[in-house]
Amino acid sequence: QVQLVESGGGLVQAGDSLRLSCVASGRTFSLYTMGWFRQAPGKEREFVGRIRWIGGSTYYANSVKGRFTVSRDRAKNTAYLQMNSLKPEDTAVYYCAASLRVGLRSSPSDYGYWGQGTQVTVSS
Repeated sequence: QVQLVESGGGLVQAGDSLRLSCVASGRTFSLYTMGWFRQAPGKEREFVGRIRWIGGSTYYANSVKGRFTVSRDRAKNTAYLQMNSLKPEDTAVYYCAASLRVGLRSSPSDYGYWGQGTQVTVSS
């Protein structure tokens, strides 16, 4: 089992930056991928970015590429989502997720462990 606790959401203006954190506990030695997803009202949960826990390779959705950065600190069992140049359309509940399965994955169904979510609201 892996437990995930997120923090860092809030209300910001367009163009601002925000950093989300996700602290993992439990079977962290088995982590393969940490992913970030978001869900806006009335929409499906969508992939934002992911990082391979060992190795650190990253991959992003086109909608955030160049603006968002996923990183991790293995010593702290923490993943981060740095969000720059935020837009109103980035408004959503953001979730971190963990996968213990080998292979880099971008579908919510591939992740077995989820944080509680944190609200990010970007005003225009």
